[in-house]
Amino acid sequence: MINDIPLSATAPATASTDPRWQAVLRRDAQADDTFLYAVRTTGVYCRPSCPSRRAKPGNVSFYESCEAAERAGFRPCKRCRPRELPLADRRAATVAQICEYIRRSDEIPQLAVLARRAGLSPYHFHRVFKAATGLSPRGYAAAQRAARVRGTLQSAHSVTQAIMDAGYNSGGRFYADSNALLGMTPRQFRAGGADTEIRVAIGACTLGAILVARSAKGLCAIQLGDDPDLLLREFQQRFPRARIVGGDKRFERQVAAVIRFVDSPKLGLKLPLDVRGTAFQQRVWQALQKVPAGDTISYAEIARRIGLPKSVRAVAQAIAANSLAVAIPCHRVIRSDGALSGYRWGVERKRALLERESA
Repeated sequence: MINDIPLSATAPATASTDPRWQAVLRRDAQADDTFLYAVRTTGVYCRPSCPSRRAKPGNVSFYESCEAAERAGFRPCKRCRPRELPLADRRAATVAQICEYIRRSDEIPQLAVLARRAGLSPYHFHRVFKAATGLSPRGYAAAQRAARVRGTLQSAHSVTQAIMDAGYNSGGRFYADSNALLGMTPRQFRAGGADTEIRVAIGACTLGAILVARSAKGLCAIQLGDDPDLLLREFQQRFPRARIVGGDKRFERQVAAVIRFVDSPKLGLKLPLDVRGTAFQQRVWQALQKVPAGDTISYAEIARRIGLPKSVRAVAQAIAANSLAVAIPCHRVIRSDGALSGYRWGVERKRALLERESA
């Protein structure tokens, strides 16, 4: 019987002297994987983060597993459901399933359809999805379609075929969206950026050589290195037939603002960005842009924030693909053990940026 269980077998005479009790008082979700607590007066065991009314510490005992709590005669709480995945993980799994459904859909699914598949109301589903991915369901679907357009334009026999393969039923609808999706017309993109004008400037900053490029939409590259010629060659490889031109006075002012920003990241950069990437990359980059200057974050935490906690390797690949140094602050990502790990533009530059932001 529960009333016959000696608390001394699982906890001190009063739980208030056990450090685990503080986690219960805080409803600390990070402690959910480390222990469970049971309440003798209710016969229920819970996660530390359970929102149920707090018990008196004298009635509380601690257990390492559900099995141990149940052997002692307790039953699982119906609110926090300790035998199931935590709510955050369940929601992340649901969002991941919806993302996969969107990726497989030829049309952009309606919000009501997605919410019904998730088992939530449209309003609640919209909030859960955006909290997990940083994008609305429609925004994610549009970004996924953009990635599909880029891929099909490279391989399809014609622009018309690419339009159909990307899920557009109307050519007019596609052309209305094409500049936002590609930063240029479909034929220009298919031709390696032919007839597209991109302004490029190469200069110097305290971290070495710097290349800044701007399309009609905004800054499309901020790259750092030791060899200015190599920076330019690498940039030209992205759009080999684009028309690379020098800067005008407006662009020169923007380049100066970028250099000031690289030298002093806390100043911020209030210039439009032309961010091009897959739907997954954009989710990662948006999560990065929410990390404040002076803070760092792990690859695993970024994966958790976008709702895909098992995608750490893919997150690292997306971060490595970033072409807007400092503006998309991939230098703020470190390993879980605190090590700086790699950086596209060199670990020493990463260390210098972090030191400037924490000063």
